[in-house]
Amino acid sequence: MDRKENIKRIIEDFVSKQEFSGTILVKEGEEIIYREAHGYAHRGFKVKNKIDTKFDTASVTKLFTAVAILQLIEKGILSFDDKVLAILDIKNSKLNKKINIFHLLTHSAGMADDADEVAGENYEDLFIDKPNYSIRELKDFLPNFIYKEQNFEPGEGVRYNNCAFILLGLVLEKLTGKKYRDYVTENVFKRVGMDNTGFFSMDGIAENVAEGYVRVRDKKGNIGGFRKNIYSYPPIGSPDGGVLSTVDDLAKFYESLLEGELLGEQMTMEMITPKINSGKYSKRKVMNGYVFEFTMNKESDKIYYFIKEGINAGVVANSMYIPEYDVKIMTLGNQYANVWKLGKDIVRAYFEELRGISL
Repeated sequence: MDRKENIKRIIEDFVSKQEFSGTILVKEGEEIIYREAHGYAHRGFKVKNKIDTKFDTASVTKLFTAVAILQLIEKGILSFDDKVLAILDIKNSKLNKKINIFHLLTHSAGMADDADEVAGENYEDLFIDKPNYSIRELKDFLPNFIYKEQNFEPGEGVRYNNCAFILLGLVLEKLTGKKYRDYVTENVFKRVGMDNTGFFSMDGIAENVAEGYVRVRDKKGNIGGFRKNIYSYPPIGSPDGGVLSTVDDLAKFYESLLEGELLGEQMTMEMITPKINSGKYSKRKVMNGYVFEFTMNKESDKIYYFIKEGINAGVVANSMYIPEYDVKIMTLGNQYANVWKLGKDIVRAYFEELRGISL
């Protein structure tokens, strides 16, 4: 079996065993290896997903925020060393005055998050006492995290943080005078023709959007059906997550970024270059960049792949790139499935030395 047939077999096995609902695209150079939709966009009316169905991308949205910030740095409006609290008018918070743009982009700020998912907190629980629809503007997020204690001094550790990107969005708004969503739409999505991507609100009318579903389990752990995720997070995408997109548009984003259509040559290299140790244990070397996470050979520093993924209630998203083979792996789903294992299994199909190795 050749590699391409093996990849198709891997995906078909995944779709069957995981009861996957969503879309998958694997593209090597200009060649489409796999591009299919599965499951339902709307379970109630039995509307099937299509390849151009829009899905919530969860934290993959952080890529678009990072590019927007790097555009400002490229223009000389901002620098990696600029202190966030010197830009934003946030008073009486517990945010460390040493936090700079580099720290926010690399998850090394040490600041508290609204829901500390690293510590096992559930993001949905934020909206038990506070309605999710009350959070629309970026400033609405602030009370959920700025009064919490720091986890560590900026630059002295790594801890994944969603609200770091809320601060980046506020920085962008302060320096450009534009709303975050308007800036990203104009300078990222429209710039490269991501026509099926945008900030669409849950209570708005948007065409061809998949609903998100969460499996419901009884006290014994048995699945008894699904519920919608409409109360699980804010009603419209923000700098940390929630943009709606398609697998084709995500592939277009990667291609446009790598071809220098979003950033100049130097800043493009900044975006796709590892920066700091991620703190993750692996048989491979894992490093953080500006949003991207890089899995590398420990001895040679060869990059096997870099990735940005996301998960929310009723949402799974995974975007991966294999530089050596110019392979884009884009997966979007509207109910849980282990899309991360799928991506790693496809990576292993390209590298003999990774067969049977933990990634």
